[in-house]
Amino acid sequence: MSTFLQHFTEQFARIDAHNLTPLRELYHNDLRFEDPLHQLSGLPALEDYCRQLYQSTQDIRWQFHSLDQIAGNAQNGRGYLRWSLNFSHPSLKRGAPICVHGCSYLIWLDSKVTQHRDYFDAGALLYEHVPVLGRVIAWLKGRLA
Repeated sequence: MSTFLQHFTEQFARIDAHNLTPLRELYHNDLRFEDPLHQLSGLPALEDYCRQLYQSTQDIRWQFHSLDQIAGNAQNGRGYLRWSLNFSHPSLKRGAPICVHGCSYLIWLDSKVTQHRDYFDAGALLYEHVPVLGRVIAWLKGRLA
């Protein structure tokens, strides 16, 4: 098992609305972060994003299912994390719990992440749970099936 990825997931799980300090330990100042909804450059932008995320959602819990280092060592490397994000938001699904599965690709140098790319279904995270839009997406999925 990757010692870097194990440490990363343990520290990342500590992040909440009142504790963003692990971000400074885990990420390089010049990091690049991407997911299906955002592209961010720099640690301050990631901190702002996380601050808004954790303040607007409730009961955020991350479960990490596999940690796969594909190159390098604990100081410099690349790897993948498979995860599930569980949360609730008062404006989505009437505040009911939502679970989204995804994967993160990380590149780290000097034991800090310089590139972080998340892969997940943006519809499962957001669009499917917006009242009117959710019905339209469900209809479209049914038509495509």
